[in-house]
Amino acid sequence: MILSRLFAASMPASANPSRWDIFCQVIDNYGDIGVCWRLARQLVDEHGFGVRLWVDDLAAFQRICPEIVPRYSLQTVQGVEVRHWDADFPEIDPGDVVIEAFACHLPERFIASMAGRKPAPVWINLDYLSAEAWVSGCHALPSPHPRLPLTKYFFFPGFNETTGGLLRENRLDQRRQSFCASPEQQTGFWRTLGLPPPPADILLVSLFAYENPAIGDLLAIWAQGRTPVCCLAPLTQTRSAIEAFVTQPLQAGDALRRGNLEIRMLPFIAQHEYDQLLWSCDINLVRGEDSFVRAQWAAKPMLWQIYPQDEDAHLTKLAAFLDLYCADLPEESRGAVRQLYRAWNGDKDAGRITADLWAEWMCALPDLRRNALDWAEKRAKQEDLCSCLVRFCRSKL
Repeated sequence: MILSRLFAASMPASANPSRWDIFCQVIDNYGDIGVCWRLARQLVDEHGFGVRLWVDDLAAFQRICPEIVPRYSLQTVQGVEVRHWDADFPEIDPGDVVIEAFACHLPERFIASMAGRKPAPVWINLDYLSAEAWVSGCHALPSPHPRLPLTKYFFFPGFNETTGGLLRENRLDQRRQSFCASPEQQTGFWRTLGLPPPPADILLVSLFAYENPAIGDLLAIWAQGRTPVCCLAPLTQTRSAIEAFVTQPLQAGDALRRGNLEIRMLPFIAQHEYDQLLWSCDINLVRGEDSFVRAQWAAKPMLWQIYPQDEDAHLTKLAAFLDLYCADLPEESRGAVRQLYRAWNGDKDAGRITADLWAEWMCALPDLRRNALDWAEKRAKQEDLCSCLVRFCRSKL
């Protein structure tokens, strides 16, 4: 509680949103805490704000940030005050800005404190990323509280200037280029993983996915194909599918070969190391939201598994993204991308992933490399999500 009082007293409310509360519930797949942790650090590092990050599952948080001590209810990590969000929520002064990440529902006691604060905090519901057309019309819309003198604003990340943009810290592309141009940095990265660098002439693929029956199909195609493939798989939900393919239990550090495929099982790695993994690979298979955005900034060809939803609602979101992402691709390459994405995401009309479908993707690879770089460069010209949030909140104070 002492640190919380210092948080409230050391930075008085003003037209500058200097004190932020971010609330995050870890569902099951780390994308939510991944986004919130990146945003919290950027607010501290680049804007000099005080940030309290409330997280309900510190053990899960520790997997992407090893500095977290799950038994501590209050700790400061990389300049961010991290608080355990449990059922016994304390009476506490809200910051200038309160972010309710992904509609996680703030504690009622905290909402009452927000209503009693003068001026009231800027209340943001940070929503999920989508390329759907309706997002632009809903971005930054106000929603008055039915009883209290509070207004919540819906803030949508997105891919154009009519949305909140994408999370991107300063100098990210310079760090990527420096890493890709430095054999020393690359060797150091493999050393931190306890692995030797893969051969230079191998197709390097990262595999980060939800449970997906198509994983086994893809592994079999790689094993039987002509192109040598090294699959780097962090120890996540893909483990059971990989174990079924190799017919043996696996753990971090294992490396094994099936035909023309080498599989390396990696530990669950911290965020900055995951960026380096993406930069190191020729193709990145990613999932959800956080790794999806980081793969775009990696400027490499990617295959995205969107979070599955009831009644295949996720396929509409997938199609909206592909309309944007593939717009500048030649028609044949565009078709190869769409077909593989649909099959990877369980679209029944697309069928299963086949060797022919993967061969079409590989033929399109030069186009995909150019498109990935061009896409990242165009998105980088837009205001990043953190800066967009700061600008918006200043306008509301």
